[in-house]
Amino acid sequence: MSEVRSVAQRGDLFGQRVREHWAGLLGRRLDVLVAGCAHDEPLELERIETRATGVDEDHPSIRAVLGERADLVSWTLGDLRSVPLTPRSYDVIQVSFLLERIRHAELVFDRLLQSLRPGGLVLLRMRDRRSAYGLLDRITPSWLRRPLWRVLVAPGTPGPFPTVYEPLASSDGMHAFCLSRGLMITDDERNTSGPARWRGIAVAAVAAAAKLTNGRYLATHDEITMVIRKPQHHFARLL
Repeated sequence: MSEVRSVAQRGDLFGQRVREHWAGLLGRRLDVLVAGCAHDEPLELERIETRATGVDEDHPSIRAVLGERADLVSWTLGDLRSVPLTPRSYDVIQVSFLLERIRHAELVFDRLLQSLRPGGLVLLRMRDRRSAYGLLDRITPSWLRRPLWRVLVAPGTPGPFPTVYEPLASSDGMHAFCLSRGLMITDDERNTSGPARWRGIAVAAVAAAAKLTNGRYLATHDEITMVIRKPQHHFARLL
């Protein structure tokens, strides 16, 4: 089961990098793993045939969303340290707001990378633990997070999820991880999305957190967006 998608936004970073990668593969079908499939939208790629598979933790709200995602040919939910992942099976892996909400993030990311073919791409989006929003997200008590979630996000948005924010969920943490594995970060951007962007109360709280921490936690962004490439031929530990 596969499909050809039409492009929605030609200028998006992920789409551009995937199209470049596809051209280097002489136009064959791309196998895509969507890790954190409760959040991200399907890749919109002109003339490119893709086959997308999902993987995530087993959570009721994730199950509800997956039932509505027609773009995934299959998915697996469970402990991401042990869910079946066939080595070197995917050309592209989308990691979407996953690493900040799981424990053993480095182990899980290593397993995802093992399933990526040499030369493949990781399209990463995660909340930054060093942002003011990330600080507020992880210190807000669980009893308060659920009512706030209903106020701050659009109806039907899955969550709230656990807020773990291990060191990997930061720019410094990810750069150190990639250096130790021989991975290349080709793009590294900062963005604002979710409640930190759309709701007045969240914007005010983020600004206050940045001020109270004397700028150690920034209000300028809450999201890290990266494109990471696995080398074709390298002495990287994962190859």
